[in-house]
Amino acid sequence: MKVLLISANTLRIPYPVYPLGLDYVAGSLDSRYQTRIVDLNDFTSSDELGTLIREFSPDFVGVSIRNIDNTDVINCRGFLSEYQNVIRQIRINSAARIILGGSGFTIFPVEFMQALDADYGIAGEGERFSLLLEALEKNEDVKSIPGIVTKETTSIAYEPWDGAIKRRFDPESSHTQFYLSYGGMLNLQTKRGCPFHCSYCTYPHIEGSRMRFFPPREIALKARELQDAGAKYIFITDSAFNASYDHSRQVAKAFIEARVSVPWGGFFVPTVPPADYYKLMVDAGLSHVEFGTESLSDTILTNLHKPFTARDVFAAHLVAQKAGLHTAHYFLLGGPGEKKQTLQETLIGLDRLERAVFFFFCGIRIYPHTALYDVALREGQITDGQNILSPVFYRSPHISVQEIMQTVENHANGRLNWLVGAGEAKATRVLPKLYKRGLTGPLWEYLIQ
Repeated sequence: MKVLLISANTLRIPYPVYPLGLDYVAGSLDSRYQTRIVDLNDFTSSDELGTLIREFSPDFVGVSIRNIDNTDVINCRGFLSEYQNVIRQIRINSAARIILGGSGFTIFPVEFMQALDADYGIAGEGERFSLLLEALEKNEDVKSIPGIVTKETTSIAYEPWDGAIKRRFDPESSHTQFYLSYGGMLNLQTKRGCPFHCSYCTYPHIEGSRMRFFPPREIALKARELQDAGAKYIFITDSAFNASYDHSRQVAKAFIEARVSVPWGGFFVPTVPPADYYKLMVDAGLSHVEFGTESLSDTILTNLHKPFTARDVFAAHLVAQKAGLHTAHYFLLGGPGEKKQTLQETLIGLDRLERAVFFFFCGIRIYPHTALYDVALREGQITDGQNILSPVFYRSPHISVQEIMQTVENHANGRLNWLVGAGEAKATRVLPKLYKRGLTGPLWEYLIQ
């Protein structure tokens, strides 16, 4: 049986993201299946995808939906039409059964099944792909498998995957070579599940709220495998690498023992770390820290259910800076309770965060299964049962998106390291040029003035 796995994400700003999830799906399939992964970033036209499908002639096609839209209220762009085109290409060139999955699909499984001409879907972790194929081959009832979605599904049982987790990485594949040649960045995961309860975030829904740790030595060996394949930088995809200081320290020590020499980075929660934490991380190769800060107003941080205060942010930033790390902060402005005063608290506080890059999102995307969804429902910003697959953003009743954006732009005063609305214009102008020169990694540190 032939299985084709397609990464449908083509968003390259601020940089293209290696389709790590499909490595795990491939790893769940045994040798009975001839499995191939393709990445749409590696194609110049949809006709190329059609040709590949005809030549490979798959029995099953899995389509990974990572991004629903670009989460930018200012220059909002949805990707549904692109996914519809992918499904159309599959149907035209193959009789294979189509199975949807990925983090974006997991957030809106019923809506995507209604919008796309697919046969099945998998909400949650993709390792259940193997269970679905076995059930289909045996003509068994697939609806008994947790997370499996059909065209008739109206409600879904979400359960974290409790079976084996195995990554199948192919250093010779065409899509791997694409990422090695464009930024040199490959991805790694050290755990699944997020223990935090941020009001807007979908991670606990997608992966569960209980952290499931991968063995540090196995993580380090996989990092070495990526390094030996030619990776120039490794991005750790955990919701927050330091969500467990103990486990992340063990991972760092394992990196040192395995002689991982390429730089790496990831998302961090700006809480106060243990003594010498970032020194150990730097010794292990950490070069970039991306803090999910969101605001520097304690009122807003409380409203967003963040597990830290503004004082913690300043402390975490200072420690990371003293360790010599490149530092970035992400901000979500316009959430519940945002007003002129809280926005000013954030902007004034920003002037204390030296030598950093700031990414600003003015308006917060509303997703189901989040506390922000419930707030928006109570405030009448959305209605019960409303289809919000097309982007809908929470908007503070006290200050408009336009006023937020203008206030931030005025305070930024043209500084390159202030990127408003994902900074697509600045990133598009600067980063591809640096990649073409052969520079590697996320490269946002080149925007710091």
